[in-house]
Amino acid sequence: MTASYSVTPLSAATHPSPDPRVGLEAGLFDAEEAIWNLNMISTTPPPSDFVGAFNSDLAFKDNYAIQGNYNGFMVWDISDPASPELVVDFLCPASQSDVSVYENLLFVSGEGLGGRLDCGTEGVRETASPDRLRGIRIFDISDITQPEYIANVQTCRGSHTHSVLKDPNDDENVFIYVSGSAPVRPDEELPGCSSAFPEDDPNSALFRIEVIQVPLASPEDAAIVSSPRIFEDLAAPPTHGLAPAEIAAIERAKAEGAYVAEIFGQERVLRGGMVRQLLNVIVQQRGGEGEPTAADSTTLRNNLQDMVDAMMANWDRGGDRGPDQCHDITLYPEIGLAGGACEGYGLLLDISDPVNPVRIDAVADSNFAYWHSATFNNDGSTVIFTDEWGGGTQPKCRASDPMEWGANAIFSINNGTMEFESYFKLPAAQTTRENCVAHNGSLIPIPDRDIMVQSWYQGGINVFDFTDPENPVEIAFHDRGPVSADVMQPAGSWSVYWYNGVIVNSEIGRGLDIFELTPSDFITANEIEAANTVTFDYLNAQGQPQYSFPSSFALARAYVDQLDRNRELDANTLAMVRNQISEAESSNGNSRSRVLNNLASELERQAASSSNSAKIQKLAGTLRDLTS
Repeated sequence: MTASYSVTPLSAATHPSPDPRVGLEAGLFDAEEAIWNLNMISTTPPPSDFVGAFNSDLAFKDNYAIQGNYNGFMVWDISDPASPELVVDFLCPASQSDVSVYENLLFVSGEGLGGRLDCGTEGVRETASPDRLRGIRIFDISDITQPEYIANVQTCRGSHTHSVLKDPNDDENVFIYVSGSAPVRPDEELPGCSSAFPEDDPNSALFRIEVIQVPLASPEDAAIVSSPRIFEDLAAPPTHGLAPAEIAAIERAKAEGAYVAEIFGQERVLRGGMVRQLLNVIVQQRGGEGEPTAADSTTLRNNLQDMVDAMMANWDRGGDRGPDQCHDITLYPEIGLAGGACEGYGLLLDISDPVNPVRIDAVADSNFAYWHSATFNNDGSTVIFTDEWGGGTQPKCRASDPMEWGANAIFSINNGTMEFESYFKLPAAQTTRENCVAHNGSLIPIPDRDIMVQSWYQGGINVFDFTDPENPVEIAFHDRGPVSADVMQPAGSWSVYWYNGVIVNSEIGRGLDIFELTPSDFITANEIEAANTVTFDYLNAQGQPQYSFPSSFALARAYVDQLDRNRELDANTLAMVRNQISEAESSNGNSRSRVLNNLASELERQAASSSNSAKIQKLAGTLRDLTS
């Protein structure tokens, strides 16, 4: 009897139609949900002190997930992913409480004006205050159930995000790359902070990042050791215009008599505060007092653009310069590279000297509005950049929005140069009540495939394959309906990462979700089992680790499935290989070794005639490893 193939080619696998994510009913904790090729293991709401404040990023250590929140951070024991246990709810407000770990240290970002050095909840009212925290907090988590706040490092622009670098050649220190995008704090609050351009003040806090060195033996001595100017000589990037929905909204606003002016090259509807400010200028110019009159409104309409231009001249200080800060930097020390998502550019950095990163390439794209984060594939030959068009608070996945906007851009890396391959965006249209745009994610370690799980705010999460960087393919998703059916409320998935066999999602308002992949035409049970043999002691997605697979029968079966999917061995040979692997797995000792060695020899003989000899050689090598 002739054997048949048992794994569907990726090009023949089908997606749900109609897409169940479209038209989901709204609700906070009772929204309608759609799920495909994932199993939701649990969903856990936040504790009372954190309800109403944004949940932010995630880091992982041992069996714990550490979840940032604008009110502090939480530590969840996820040993039993079906029932996460809250072991710490540390109240310590700061936006946006980006979190990372290394050994017994926890690092937390603070950027907003209300964060206090003492973790107080009363905020800081003064323009300049010795009580304000803007930078990195450092906690000792030797006992993770009792975090101890041991130090902080203040920076001129605070820390919106940060990334932890463990240099493979340095066992005494870790380094923190700090990205702060807020205005420069006053010199009287932190001496040495300057908002002048670098040519006017070589110590300017603009156009640089901060590198903090943390001595592992004395983390309380952490300090800034360099401020690399990785943005030198970048011109202003190209930009795109407004989406069709925004253009239509502006035309409606004009028809309704709203004040509309061009700001930085784009028409915008002026909000009440700006309109009042301009009307007050007119009242002062005519020497009047009290409320603006109808005549003042007429004067404003007749002179609106000139007045807006004069107001914005004070803000448009950069001229034709490129970005002066990164939003996020993903460090990949095993390959000596970092991907800087730097507002108007994607940067490729050489980090072989951790204290002195060097820009080796920069890419810009008129389809991108705000370069937000980066993810490399495992061998470092591809990098994905995300575009947080609209800042994460706006609906950018509507049916009328271009698929190239608010998407991922996938680049191949060749000799230190990035080359564009394709875009990938959530393919399910979301409503005007759902903030939706590309956000944080991580690789899922499927052998010999490039697969990523990613958050899309109220677009939910999805998993996609970008092994062929020119043709990314969605393979799984989960989505909820909007928080509100009536108004746009920022919500949804902030970040989602794979960690030791589970997918953990930080939901901005709803808490913590945990998923697992399920077998499908896009990914087999053997591939999932092989992925789950990869384990980490800790994970910071922005300090990307390189993973490798221990030899296992799951890995061998996964390779066979992939040879089947891509039709790289004939069906009869595949059936023979599967039978022999099954026989070996049920045997032991000399009998197992004999079967495995014979099968490995036969595969090595066939490798030369296969269209994927490298995969067959990997399979044979795995089988020989299993003999020991």
